[in-house]
Amino acid sequence: RAKHIGKDIGAGFKQLVGGELTGYDEMLTEARKIAIGRMVDDAKSQGANAIIGFRLTSAAVMQGAAEMLAYGTGVILEDE
Repeated sequence: RAKHIGKDIGAGFKQLVGGELTGYDEMLTEARKIAIGRMVDDAKSQGANAIIGFRLTSAAVMQGAAEMLAYGTGVILEDE
């Protein structure tokens, strides 16, 4: 995910005076939701009804952009 230039400029000013970088927070929250949603959709498409060993990682790929990875093992839980 990447944010637009206006938010990047605003974040630059925040770095000078301090404070929460809400533009980055919003970008990471959205990226997290998308990554988890894609993981769930992929697990369902393979017949899984649960995910175990879930992990979520993020990394900056360039200024103003980050990647979010959601991964786990899709399993089928059965009633006993």
